[in-house]
Amino acid sequence: MKQSLYHLCRLSLAGVFIYAGYLKGSDPVAFAGQVAAYQILPYAFNYLVAATLPFVELLCGVLLLLNQRVRPALLVLFGLNTVFMLALFSLVLRGLEVDCGCFQPAGEEGTGTSPQMALLRDAGLMLAILAAWVLRQQHAKEPLDG
Repeated sequence: MKQSLYHLCRLSLAGVFIYAGYLKGSDPVAFAGQVAAYQILPYAFNYLVAATLPFVELLCGVLLLLNQRVRPALLVLFGLNTVFMLALFSLVLRGLEVDCGCFQPAGEEGTGTSPQMALLRDAGLMLAILAAWVLRQQHAKEPLDG
């Protein structure tokens, strides 16, 4: 049962981050605009984030999919998700209604996610990351049951 839950968490996270990285990476200029809407980073850093973040998400997702370097991938995703949640929380505190920029194809307007809903979704992702981490530790200690 624990093995099945581990693989479910791992594969679900892989799918989410591969999909998110693909969407963001397909139009980095539009994604830079979404990052800029948070009003947190200096102008030049918006483009740096937009150019690198999709590839980090894709890499972590592929590693999880292949069940390789799972703990480092989960650690990176934990850090990224923490930063995402802090950024979303800052939007809520400042009263800004900005699309999170997570799963919306570039150029599509009006289909975004509110910061509050994105924060709830990211909390669920954080639970999956933590569950995969804990279950991976147990999975590594137990023999495979076929």
